[in-house]
Amino acid sequence: MATSTTSTEPLQPLDMIIFGGGGDLAVRKLLPALYMAHLHGNLPASTRIIAVGRHAYDRAGYIEFVQERSQSFIEAKNLETKAWQEFLGLLHYVPLDATNGATYAELARASRPGVERVFYLATAPTIFMNICENLAANGLVDKQSRVVLEKPLGHDLDSAREINLAVGKYFEESQIYRIDHYLGKETVQNLMVLRFGNGILEPLWRAPNIRSVQITVAETVGVGSRAGFYDGTGALRDMVQNHLLQLLCIIAMEPPVSLDPDAVRDEKLKVLRSLRRMRLGDIARDTVRGQYSSGAVNGEAVKAYRDEADVPTDSRTETFVALRTYVDTWRWANVPFFLRTGKRMQKRLSQIVIEFANPPFSIFPDAPRTTANRLVIHLQPEESIQLQLMAKQPGSGMQMLPVSLNLDLQSAFSQRRAEAYERLLIDVVRGRLTHFMRRDELEAAWSWADPILEGWQELGERPLPYTAGSWGPDASAALLAREGMNWLE
Repeated sequence: MATSTTSTEPLQPLDMIIFGGGGDLAVRKLLPALYMAHLHGNLPASTRIIAVGRHAYDRAGYIEFVQERSQSFIEAKNLETKAWQEFLGLLHYVPLDATNGATYAELARASRPGVERVFYLATAPTIFMNICENLAANGLVDKQSRVVLEKPLGHDLDSAREINLAVGKYFEESQIYRIDHYLGKETVQNLMVLRFGNGILEPLWRAPNIRSVQITVAETVGVGSRAGFYDGTGALRDMVQNHLLQLLCIIAMEPPVSLDPDAVRDEKLKVLRSLRRMRLGDIARDTVRGQYSSGAVNGEAVKAYRDEADVPTDSRTETFVALRTYVDTWRWANVPFFLRTGKRMQKRLSQIVIEFANPPFSIFPDAPRTTANRLVIHLQPEESIQLQLMAKQPGSGMQMLPVSLNLDLQSAFSQRRAEAYERLLIDVVRGRLTHFMRRDELEAAWSWADPILEGWQELGERPLPYTAGSWGPDASAALLAREGMNWLE
């Protein structure tokens, strides 16, 4: 595989072409992120943003739409009148049917010759092939072009391969940016520095020093307007196969030989290929599926998943997954990795917990053996790192209590912290591939996830109900309790 290169900011003008430019993702994430990049001087001097969609806007109508819809997703302190008006001046709109090649002529006329083009496909993946084929047929794809693919990238391994083959007909692998916004989070990117920039941790970062690893991504929201999509997807496809596995890769990977994109992604691929494949008995024992019932979140009553609009009343789609898996390498031999994600949970929380092994022998007879040293990495809503240690309780005797050494990343650094999409879009513009999934990574993740989905189908069991506003089904806690552990909540 060819090695990807990292370029500096391009000298050529840039056309950022967003398919789905009137959609929810563009309104809530992409346009606010591009505005922030413009505000802070991180876009090339001659940039145009061309939104593409089915709606028959003219340019003035689209700008009015953006004014009404996107401003609320930008913090008031960042809305500078002059910069916002300049940003609106970058916007253009082309009405287009992405599946109809005849409608691409107007886009070809709108995009400037000789520019560097970035195509952001914020559409259903089923039309990725149509878009790429029509772009190429209209002379819009060249060696400078880049394409950003928004998830979900497939429904299973076969569909992921089909998408990769379709896009790969027109774009080289070094031109393809498969985006996972979790990889744009500051704290996630800081994991690389935490692991490989601190000599104090590396000797301990392995079995038998580490007893277990927990990765939790909990949401308080329900499916909302995504119900039509979500019911055919579920939590394993929507969250575990991409976000949680990417976090696991960064935690478990070996040191790359450099920060070259392919060097980093080679090590992540090795982790995915080392994940222990689950057979039917493993799936029955080591996975938990749940679906939220009615309850209360943040003091407000919420309906059950099956009562949400566009959800079938007999739906068996999981809104919660917990599982135990292993990375079968020397470094991680017999260390369980516990993954958990769910909607309508008690608290919005994304965190990684590294639980260290207890000392082999304690000279403190009254020491609480259930309290381990832990490294707790909070990804959201706050960004911080805690090292939980044992200390002597003040007073006579040698009673011990857990204490934490805290690093608040938001207060430790005074400079502004870019949001995930802003950071990743800047990476695309500058040709940085490190924080984007490579084709073989994507397919390896699906190769691990597919047997679990097939096993659930074969077992034929309904997802376990859990009350909205809780931490999921009781079976999730039992998954750890069997090994004398518990989720850190």
